[in-house]
Amino acid sequence: MARPFLKWAGGKGKLAPTILSAAPPAMARYIEPFAGAGAVFFAVEEARTGTPALLADANAELIETYTVLRDELAALDGALARLAAEYAAGDGEERGAMYYRVRASQPSTPAGRAARFIFLNRTCYNGLFRVNASGGFNVPHGRYKNPRIHDGALLAACSAALQRAELRVADFAGICEEARPGDFVYLDPPYQPLSVTANFTGYTRADFGPADQRRLRDAFEDLSRRDVAAMLSNSDHEFIRGLYSGLGYRLVTVPMARAINSRGSARAPVPELLVDNFGRVGSVGGEAAGSR
Repeated sequence: MARPFLKWAGGKGKLAPTILSAAPPAMARYIEPFAGAGAVFFAVEEARTGTPALLADANAELIETYTVLRDELAALDGALARLAAEYAAGDGEERGAMYYRVRASQPSTPAGRAARFIFLNRTCYNGLFRVNASGGFNVPHGRYKNPRIHDGALLAACSAALQRAELRVADFAGICEEARPGDFVYLDPPYQPLSVTANFTGYTRADFGPADQRRLRDAFEDLSRRDVAAMLSNSDHEFIRGLYSGLGYRLVTVPMARAINSRGSARAPVPELLVDNFGRVGSVGGEAAGSR
């Protein structure tokens, strides 16, 4: 079964069933402008096999990795297996040295870059993706005992699922403009931080701040005006609630555990917000779980 092969801050593995149950029963196309780890895409692909998909993200390295996985599975599998074997053979110090050597490397082939991306994701601290102002990956070594770097069966399943997906590096606004009635758009942006210390803006070189959250609300409004079914997730923050309240949307609170946090005690469930426009585009969705 295809499922996310990457660790991802804010990954939707646990929320995907809720989103899928609330989604339209039929989709001309599934569109996800913030692809991330693809949990909802893989859930849609399993439940509604054959649904065309458009996956996009501003993270060019992520989209290249998806593209290589779709189109060059054998080359990626071999390159990643070699990295995994070398890492497994080393002791703690050797593993750390290898990690920083791979992090500093610049592979010349798409398969090499994709293998590097997956290797770093599986062995870095807390599975974070963070870049500096120059766009360089700067997360330290995670020091896991037995990280699962290479899973050939999972990669093959994900590659098969991606055969029906168009992949693009793009800003969410342009992708939303392409959506048409009958499509289903799921938007999972970088979340509005609940506190100053929770702020995480290193996903790409550019921050995703309040102005971008407003642009996203405007894109959501445009989808609604054009009769395109859409759902959005974000932190249950007063600023986000203010953006979407009073516009005819359904706002549902769901408790979700943080999958990635430096402290285990901070992985307790926190409220997240699901917003859908089904009431404005017709009775297209199921019942989302949670409380208003």
